Amino acid sequence: MTIRPLARGDETEALAAHHALVADGFNFLLEHVEGESWGNFVERLAMIERGEQLAPGRVPAAFLVGVVENRIAGRVSVRYELNDYLADVGGHIGYGVVPRFRRRGVASALLRSGLDSLAARGVERALVTCDEDNVASRGVIERMGGRPDERRPRAVRDDETKLRFLVPTAYPGPVPR
Repeated sequence: MTIRPLARGDETEALAAHHALVADGFNFLLEHVEGESWGNFVERLAMIERGEQLAPGRVPAAFLVGVVENRIAGRVSVRYELNDYLADVGGHIGYGVVPRFRRRGVASALLRSGLDSLAARGVERALVTCDEDNVASRGVIERMGGRPDERRPRAVRDDETKLRFLVPTAYPGPVPR
């Protein structure tokens, strides 16, 4: 799998991934605005990563896609800083995997990539959250060394409970499956 920024040629694949995850209530494209050209969207993602022209309350963040056999298999969002919302329920890293690519190590690779990005910026421990009922995501986080945040293992916002994990960004071995 290749993990890279979203590109201008990814529109069809990215929209397909977005629609595949709608049933899960997962917003794959996050920052995409209805009516915005794809080229502008891709450039805006690059600006967000550089921390340029951020909307109020937004933080510098990378948006990367995992590509398997020329298909977008998932995405990872890496937030380099935490605002109040992210420090509560969003965390440093959010990821999602297109259903047909699940149980193939994609989530582990995406999370590992996000942890590596944070480590490169000097973050030693990442806050990673998941829905309380998402057993698969919890397993991925725990296999990466994530441990429940002892100070606050759960967060509730808008009637949704998130489990909160602290994950070391340095990992001594290969990506676990």
